[in-house]
Amino acid sequence: MFNTDVCRYHYINLNDLPEDIQAIITEVQEKTGFIPNVFLTLARRPDEFRAFFDYYQAIMNREANLSLAEKEMIVVATSSANGCQYCVVAHGAVLRIITKQPILSDQISINHNHSAITQRQKSILDFSMKLCRTPEQINEEDYNHLYKQGLDDEDIWDISSVCAFFGLSNRMAIISAMQPNPEFYTMGR
Repeated sequence: MFNTDVCRYHYINLNDLPEDIQAIITEVQEKTGFIPNVFLTLARRPDEFRAFFDYYQAIMNREANLSLAEKEMIVVATSSANGCQYCVVAHGAVLRIITKQPILSDQISINHNHSAITQRQKSILDFSMKLCRTPEQINEEDYNHLYKQGLDDEDIWDISSVCAFFGLSNRMAIISAMQPNPEFYTMGR
């Protein structure tokens, strides 16, 4: 049933989706107790759904020098800059759960410069915000600042991948008027 309170586009019945997508959604539902609206929104185009979630898994679950918490910080900060309520709320919940810090994601979504984070994390978010807002201004000084924090070119690629992917995700959430599931608001609090 189409519900404009949740999304601009109608959802496809779970049973009408390809089996592989049904399996992914059912697994998430069993793990979380609900189906995040992003799954139902993107499932309307199965090939794009697969590509989206494959790339999400590739960048977010990749063994790297960046922690999952640092990646989620990038998501929250840049999604806030892009005005994406869905991603700020949903990934803010994930960040709260990972860090066990119930207010950190709220701080980062408002202004990471006033958050209780390390200098390394501040540097990661400074770079991410510059890439998000003014990518044409990235220069060698930005890289050198990250190098001073012990980050290397592979880490910078990871930071950039998360930032770029969620630029896409933010825009799709915004144009679809995707709303965060109510469950996200209280998770990890």
